[in-house]
Amino acid sequence: MWKQLFALARGRTHEAGQGIVDRNALVILRQQIRDCAEAIAAARKAIAIAIAQNEQEVQQYAKLVARIENLESRTVAALDQGRNELAREAAETIGLLEAERDASEQAQKNFGTEIARLKRIVTASEIRLRDLQRGQRIVSATDTTQRLRETGQGATLSTLRDAEETLSRLRTRQTQIDAAATALEEMEQFGDPAALTEKLAAAGCGAPVRTSADAVLERLAKRMSGAA
Repeated sequence: MWKQLFALARGRTHEAGQGIVDRNALVILRQQIRDCAEAIAAARKAIAIAIAQNEQEVQQYAKLVARIENLESRTVAALDQGRNELAREAAETIGLLEAERDASEQAQKNFGTEIARLKRIVTASEIRLRDLQRGQRIVSATDTTQRLRETGQGATLSTLRDAEETLSRLRTRQTQIDAAATALEEMEQFGDPAALTEKLAAAGCGAPVRTSADAVLERLAKRMSGAA
């Protein structure tokens, strides 16, 4: 029994932890990408330091070669002069310098190999990092739209329905206002002799109340004819 309960507790803890990880996957991914970028930046700095150290080794190698050549020429001069002890001492120094020169040459080879390897690693890592960054942007946009669809779809549809009902109410109210204004205007004109007379005149019943433009033009034309 205790084993089952312990297993149950462990299972619930694992599932709860996994649920937290799943809900915060984007936050975790962004932090992991930042960590990768920092690691790559540190690697690039290490490569720059290695290159600088290799340059120093190259300069040291050149100095060793120059010193060896100088001592060799002087040793030959000492031998020519029969100063064998001095020549031997110089030869021993040359031997030490040549050993140091060989070590420097080997160090340069090691530096070159390691720098080339690190450069390949950093280049490949930068490519992978850019892929991760592009993928992160895509999943971030997808997550945003999915959350909007899951949590906002009902609210969005409800808002649309509310807006449509509001528009319908506004149109109905405007129609009612127009109808009321028309009815009020008709009521005001009903029983008004002047308005009724004007209405009958407009319908062609009897003489017109106002002089029409045609009548004015006709009168003016007659006047012009009479004057002529």
